[in-house]
Amino acid sequence: MAEPNLVITPSTEAAKLEDGVISYAGLPPVVDSGCTAYVHYNGPTDQLSTMCTGMAVLDPGATPHAPHRHPEEETMVIAEGTGEMYVEGKTTYVKRGDIMYVGGNVEHGILNTGATPLVFYWSKWIAKGFEPAA
Repeated sequence: MAEPNLVITPSTEAAKLEDGVISYAGLPPVVDSGCTAYVHYNGPTDQLSTMCTGMAVLDPGATPHAPHRHPEEETMVIAEGTGEMYVEGKTTYVKRGDIMYVGGNVEHGILNTGATPLVFYWSKWIAKGFEPAA
């Protein structure tokens, strides 16, 4: 079986994000190997070159991808379930209400280690005028 590789890439080319509320019910799911993601917003804002945010649901034992790095800063908020978050060499048990933050190019990942789906929300961004280190 292929390694999961569900990575949502932030867009700098999309139209500026509009104010308002987006329900996940009308969003097309992005599915790969036990992970379903819904992208609520993906594009530039007045202050950001790009902001990409949405919700992901991991089946028991699933991960969206191997630990990785990207130039965007990111937060992940656990809404339901339990699992492990990996941040730059350290693995931490997580549950509902826990939040992860990583700076740009910091290695990180998430794994559902529980018996029920793990639901989390992510947001990643790059500020205008900021050139991320490669």
